[in-house]
Amino acid sequence: MKVVIKLSDLLAIENISQHELSRRTGIRQPSINEMCRNQTSRLPLDNLAKICEVLACDISDILKLEREQSD
Repeated sequence: MKVVIKLSDLLAIENISQHELSRRTGIRQPSINEMCRNQTSRLPLDNLAKICEVLACDISDILKLEREQSD
C-alpha cells in the first residue's frame, strides 16, 4: 500500500496556486511543490491541518491509500 497526495488536484479545483497556498498556510512553497508531485516522504500533521483549513476540506480529500501494483 502507498499513500497518494491529491493536493495538486484540489488546488486545480479550487483555482489556487501553490504560491497562494504557501502564503495562506505559511508552509514553504518548495514543500507544497513536493506534496503536489507526490515526492515527499513525510507530511507534518500541523501542515495537513493548515491545508485542510485553507481549502475547507477533509484529510481524506488530500490523502488516498492505494494498493501498489505487483509485476
